[in-house]
Amino acid sequence: MELLERAILQKGKVLPGNVLKVGAFLNNQIDVGLSVEMGKQIFSHFANCGVNKILTVESSGIGLACITAQFFNCNVVFAKKSKSSNVDGNVYTAECYSYTHNVMNNLLVPSEYLSKDDVVLVVDDFLAVGGATAACRQLIEKAGAKLAGIAIAIEKGFQGAGDKLRQEGVNLLSLAIIDSMTDGKIVFRKQ
Repeated sequence: MELLERAILQKGKVLPGNVLKVGAFLNNQIDVGLSVEMGKQIFSHFANCGVNKILTVESSGIGLACITAQFFNCNVVFAKKSKSSNVDGNVYTAECYSYTHNVMNNLLVPSEYLSKDDVVLVVDDFLAVGGATAACRQLIEKAGAKLAGIAIAIEKGFQGAGDKLRQEGVNLLSLAIIDSMTDGKIVFRKQ
């Protein structure tokens, strides 16, 4: 998606350890106009998949997931990284490694929010090594729900998780795929 690639080049910052900072438009501060265009693109790709629920991981994926959900006219469920006092009853859990934070999280979703009747689209901001997408797939499987596909704003193609998902037959849409971030220079994969 050219609009997103332009935002990455103009406002993104490559940090040590292959980390891309996009807080100026996707995380800490959300460019709503850009997010709406991204949501439209995601909807266009998955419109005929029967999506009735969107799943994301707190917190950076929530903004894009909510904007995207308006096009599907469905609810967003977000997996929490820790259990809080307002989460009671049965929950689905899955371990998730965070590349950005270099920690293992135990994601959880109350079972009342995902069921066998759901066709779920996973929406997230980044795909690096695939920890969050793998955990979301486990949560969907535990609920007995169906995975419609995965929509990612920015895929770090050089880390291989996206290619692996495609080889597995997962319907994956990455709006921007970065093939390299060497010496602060970002190279996008042609799509």
